[in-house]
Amino acid sequence: IFKKVNAREKVVGWYHTGPKLHQNDVAINELIRRYCPNSVLVIIDAKPKDLGLPTEAYQAVEEVHDDGSPTTRTFEHVPSEIGAEEAEEVGVEHLLRDIKDTTVGSLSQRITNQLLGLKGLHSQLSEIRDYLMQVSQGQLPMNHQIIYQLQDIFNLLPDIF
Repeated sequence: IFKKVNAREKVVGWYHTGPKLHQNDVAINELIRRYCPNSVLVIIDAKPKDLGLPTEAYQAVEEVHDDGSPTTRTFEHVPSEIGAEEAEEVGVEHLLRDIKDTTVGSLSQRITNQLLGLKGLHSQLSEIRDYLMQVSQGQLPMNHQIIYQLQDIFNLLPDIF
């Protein structure tokens, strides 16, 4: 039955429950590369402290040294997202209906999504502030396109006072 159910699945890498990269991950990845040449390592944080996706994905790359020493393998972060096919989503929804945990609900999910959105907004505003500080201190040249776009953003904000 395994071959019938998983016939179209393809192994793309491996994972561990981290919560961070370990020294022996490169050696393990070399073994995995025998079966999957461009394998992806996904580290899953089993006890996440922050909201959001508790995963980080990495791919092994050759690191060339300027001093002429031999190249070494290291991991490079790869942007990732987790999704499901329609059949899997139906199964997950069916399981979630049977769970009596009060933390799994539409209100808690909406609040979590809003909190994640606010954290993302805070991060972007911090980057804008840092850029404007560097421009005002003469560390970066002024890019008029960016300034015009920021002005458009501020013009879209509602008048609070």
